[in-house]
Amino acid sequence: MAGEEIEALIGRVAMRDQKAFAALYKRTNPKLYGVCLRITGNRTDADEVLQEVYVKIWQRAEQFAASEGPAMPWLTAIARNRSIDFIRARKPIADELDSAYDIADADLDPEEQAIVKGEGRRIDRCMEELEADRARAVRSAYVEGLSYQELADHHSVPLNTMRTWLRRSLIRLRECMDR
Repeated sequence: MAGEEIEALIGRVAMRDQKAFAALYKRTNPKLYGVCLRITGNRTDADEVLQEVYVKIWQRAEQFAASEGPAMPWLTAIARNRSIDFIRARKPIADELDSAYDIADADLDPEEQAIVKGEGRRIDRCMEELEADRARAVRSAYVEGLSYQELADHHSVPLNTMRTWLRRSLIRLRECMDR
């Protein structure tokens, strides 16, 4: 579908034309679903995010300005940003670390448990200071156990770039934890 047709549909959606919205959905759904699926990693989450994407498109159609660029990148950005927000809203790392510590050492007394949970929250706060792709790489490497090569392939960057990302991210995390 030509970009001009998508732009015209978005213009009609901005005027609350439900038929135009249905046509826009039909024509853009495969591409936007692919974006959501690639980021969320599973079909159920991608379906949920895609629904939210189209709600945002309905709400924000009047904000689209064809003069600022083509329509498809605008729609794709909405899908990408909503998918990233969805991932970020998932259970924080502190909860994963807490449960891992609980499994590893169930003999912690309440004071030690509180210290472990506090450290997990500090890690979460420091992780939020990293760029999103760097934070995902750190989580994947040190929580999920992915190799440098797997991470480089997943993020589509050279192996040495991934090593640099992780080294610099760990330095920033250490600095944040020392504050």
